[in-house]
Amino acid sequence: MDRIDQGLTDLAEEFELLGDWEERYRYVIELGKDLAALTEAERSESNKVRGCASQVWLVTEPQTDGTINLRGDSDAHIVRGLIALLLHLLSGRTAAEILAFDARAAFGRLGLADHLSAQRSNGLASMVERLRRDANALITAKS
Repeated sequence: MDRIDQGLTDLAEEFELLGDWEERYRYVIELGKDLAALTEAERSESNKVRGCASQVWLVTEPQTDGTINLRGDSDAHIVRGLIALLLHLLSGRTAAEILAFDARAAFGRLGLADHLSAQRSNGLASMVERLRRDANALITAKS
């Protein structure tokens, strides 16, 4: 099992323990509270994610070992939690691992696909697409 699958399994087990969706939403919001704050400079247009109803910023930091450190923030509590879920799964991974990640299947496994509004689902898809685009750009730059 690769590291992303293990992270997803861990999250799925946490969600199962919580039971109902009200508790799961609270858990996601709590995860978002633990995100490190971005600086004002990092809350720039270049880091802003298009396609989200809320304000969302994602920072992609390539590391010397080939992994990518990801950080993010939002002005909406639930979205901060969704960012935290994404970062839990994808930060510290390689660009190839990020590109191989099947977000639709992952969030389906967590049950998020059935419990997020269409607007939130579209925003989550926009965040994943942005991370994929950044990972692809890093691979292209190395070639």
